[in-house]
Amino acid sequence: MVYVKAILSGMTAVIATELLTIWWVLRPWSQKTTGVELIFAVLKASLVHAQPWILAIFLFATFFAASRLDSKTLRVVLFWIPTVTISCIGITLVSFVTYVITQFKNS
Repeated sequence: MVYVKAILSGMTAVIATELLTIWWVLRPWSQKTTGVELIFAVLKASLVHAQPWILAIFLFATFFAASRLDSKTLRVVLFWIPTVTISCIGITLVSFVTYVITQFKNS
């Protein structure tokens, strides 16, 4: 079960960091890019800058530490609810984008 909690913590940290990076790049006052330039701006922000890496490490450590708490109530509130929610949001977004791409490719 420790491996499952570690994998879920890591996946949640990466999804949350990418969602926050996308929000950071898409702010109206940040950049005025569109199309492919926007995709490259998000990739550049998530790979080159140090803030997403630091945030991902911090979130992973926080979620992993919360998964090992002795109190069941705190563990549910600080680990299970955020990790399952963020993971479901990330999986839903990836599924939606994949569905839209396949639909546009077929039509």
